[in-house]
Amino acid sequence: MAILGSIIKAAIDVKEALSSEINPLEAQKNVLKELLDKAKDTAFGKYYGFYDILEAADIQRAFAERIPYFDYHKMETQWWCQTQKGIKDVTWPGVPHYFARSSGTTGKTSKKIPVTEEMIDAIQNAGIKQVAAMANFDMPSDFFEKEIMMLGSSTKLDENGQFLEGEISGISASRIPFWFRGFYKPGEEIALIDDWDERVESIAKHAKNWDIGALSGIPSWIELMLKRVIAYHEVENIHQIWPNLQAYATGGVAFAPYKKSFEELLAHPITILDTYLASEGFLALQNRPETTSMQLITDNGIYFEFVPFKPEYILDDGSLSQDAPALTLEEVEEGKDYVLIISTVSGAWRYLIGDTIKFTDKERAEIIITGRTKFFLNVVGSQLSVNKMEVALMEMEEKFDIKIPEFTLAAVKKDGDYIHHWYLGVEGEVDSDHLSQSLDKALMEANKNYKVARSKALKDVLVTTVPPQVFHEWNGHQKKKGGQVKMEKVMSEEKFRKWEQFVRQIL
Repeated sequence: MAILGSIIKAAIDVKEALSSEINPLEAQKNVLKELLDKAKDTAFGKYYGFYDILEAADIQRAFAERIPYFDYHKMETQWWCQTQKGIKDVTWPGVPHYFARSSGTTGKTSKKIPVTEEMIDAIQNAGIKQVAAMANFDMPSDFFEKEIMMLGSSTKLDENGQFLEGEISGISASRIPFWFRGFYKPGEEIALIDDWDERVESIAKHAKNWDIGALSGIPSWIELMLKRVIAYHEVENIHQIWPNLQAYATGGVAFAPYKKSFEELLAHPITILDTYLASEGFLALQNRPETTSMQLITDNGIYFEFVPFKPEYILDDGSLSQDAPALTLEEVEEGKDYVLIISTVSGAWRYLIGDTIKFTDKERAEIIITGRTKFFLNVVGSQLSVNKMEVALMEMEEKFDIKIPEFTLAAVKKDGDYIHHWYLGVEGEVDSDHLSQSLDKALMEANKNYKVARSKALKDVLVTTVPPQVFHEWNGHQKKKGGQVKMEKVMSEEKFRKWEQFVRQIL
């Protein structure tokens, strides 16, 4: 009998039973007050009058009216550049120990986002909440004795003066609590390996020595790692190496596009849990098995606001118009897309994280991620979000019995007219022309704006199929391989020309 697992499971069950239900609305009001109070004597707090906001009858409204929206560029050039010089009390008390590097999916250079001790604590608290949520998934006792494969970026952080820099997954893994280190794989030595391919090769070599019960990481890189482990040991599926693998905490991007290809690596189904960990913080996690939606973590150092996702509020560079209205958690509606705005214990204020979300259950504060503001394709009024693209591609997977784990597209000019040119990473045989026609039809049926665009300015749709590996090689070519890296789904014409040149070179 799994004695330790039974004790841990019982402790989690008791904790869940005794913990009082969080009121998300009240929790958010308290978080905002705590953020403002903690940062009121910083340069940012003094400039924007946090003392006055705290005295307002409606703090949430006063906060929204007093402080503008910030994207990374604006936050960095106006405020965080001072933090990077070691100046204290800029947007958060003191000086952070870490900066999370994130080139995201569209950035030309790496962003450097401050990570304070309070944020490290918040991420660890969110991790504990995630483990506690497993009580709702009826996992067996022995699951809690198994090891967890956390596939992130390297924990070998770069020294830059008084700061350490790396991706948020590497920073988090470097600060794993002592009591968890016995469960953590690939372990500290392998996690320090900087080169992605070398690290995965080492994981494959040692895989049979571990009893992995759960995985954590971005789907595309988890899938590549599993394929390498399977190939290295010349087996048919990952359960022949890790027979007790029972759960996968996915994050970073939607799991649905990877579901079909991921399941082929398993001998039997496992529990999939969605999480929302970004460079700016741990924002949400799946809390119950009845849904794939994630619950915003409303009591853990992050205050959320929501801007209706409408074309008139989104500028050409993906940032927000300052006259765009921001709603509180109390004011949102289910089923509508919103641009997510956060304020955090790392000193991000009314910060455009770049994601769009939709509420599926307002009372529970449950959401799904629907796309990126910069991946909203509206060059000719088509108003295509990543979510609509992914739903259409899943239809194509079923119709043609293929797998499409990766894709990108751009609105490009051909003979003076705009077309949508898709590159699909396809596993299986399919005629590109038939695929193009079916995809176009599915999008027209699902999106009236797209249908109108196709009758006017959007003259054609072109599909080019390539092996999924091309997308991974592109990320490597961009020096963005592994860790938190996500493939850009919508490219500018300029970036798309570079992409096509790269594809021609390697195929």
